[in-house]
Amino acid sequence: MIQVKNVTKKYGNFLAVNDISFEVKDNEIVGFLGPNGAGKSTTMNMITGYIEPTSGRILVNGKEISKEPNKVKKQIGYMPENIPLYQDLTVREFINYMADLKFVKRKEKKEQVEKVLEQTGLIDVQKRTIKKLSRGYKQRVSLAGALIGNPEVLILDEPTVGLDPKQITEIRALIKKLGKKHTVILSSHILSEVSQICEKVIIINKGNILAVDTPEHLEEEFKEENSIHITVEDKENKIENVCEKIKELKSIKLLKENPDNTKQYALIANSNVDLRKEVFDIFPKNNISILELKKTEVTLEDAFLKLINEKELKEKKEKEEKEKSKREEELNNMTKEERKQAIKQDKKDKKEEFNKKWEENRKKEKEFKEEMKQQKKKEKINKKTSKKENKKGGKK
Repeated sequence: MIQVKNVTKKYGNFLAVNDISFEVKDNEIVGFLGPNGAGKSTTMNMITGYIEPTSGRILVNGKEISKEPNKVKKQIGYMPENIPLYQDLTVREFINYMADLKFVKRKEKKEQVEKVLEQTGLIDVQKRTIKKLSRGYKQRVSLAGALIGNPEVLILDEPTVGLDPKQITEIRALIKKLGKKHTVILSSHILSEVSQICEKVIIINKGNILAVDTPEHLEEEFKEENSIHITVEDKENKIENVCEKIKELKSIKLLKENPDNTKQYALIANSNVDLRKEVFDIFPKNNISILELKKTEVTLEDAFLKLINEKELKEKKEKEEKEKSKREEELNNMTKEERKQAIKQDKKDKKEEFNKKWEENRKKEKEFKEEMKQQKKKEKINKKTSKKENKKGGKK
């Protein structure tokens, strides 16, 4: 149905989309997922023909949009993110107007408008002006405008943004229903939304596609070992010795040390073993206080973050290696004395950078302690207030 082949979009020196390729099949609901500024809207605007790619090809049903724009656009219904509606028109007037823009045949127009009003749940508000509608109903009107003309492809850019939980549920249910008769590309930065609605996920970040897969496969791919994450207060530093008593435990890994002297660990066990019961039994007996314990389960959010982090770490490493190589070349071209001075300066710069980071961490720790102090004060005040109120209530 939709083929995006080696598409790049540049705005001057800024690379918005970098040589991306993917396919969307008939009657698939595909989630286009990425943080704000990742390149989602740019890609969708190129598929609709609203903007042209700098290079690459986009085909819809075998027709290339740059060569046959009118034929391709006729097959697409587009719902933009910012809901651009004519506020002084009634709901019915707006849908009629959209039908005219899409050259819907006069004899089919009335029937199509009625069908779209019913599909999007707008029958009861069809005579009201758009400016008097709630945000949720405005989203529905925008979706109705995309649906009129019965396009084969629906492109929905952040369809639930700004809605309340009830409206979000209604719009999601409607999109699922539409996916039975239309091919749907849905952009979102809400991970739960994509996993609930979409059969396939395209993850994009900084203009690059990181993955194209089902939500289930992505979660499975990034599934880690059977482990639990536990935050403890261990004043005597006994945790590693205590963990040796747990037979099914493979390893223990320190994840982080918190400013309040508590520590978070990952306890990794053999497959199909639940350590929680044994941990709750052994740790308190050995004077180790458990502050938080959770079984780690990989979600689409974990997969998404891991993909982005891996990409960023790779880019950081490549940058560091490039800088190192460049610096070595510069040093090789220096005299012995110049090189000696340059190395001395490099060490000084590194020391200054370390001191700067250390000061920043110290400041954060201080702020955290102050925050905890204020929190305890508030709790104390709340307790006193609560006691006074209880006494007054008792007297009455």
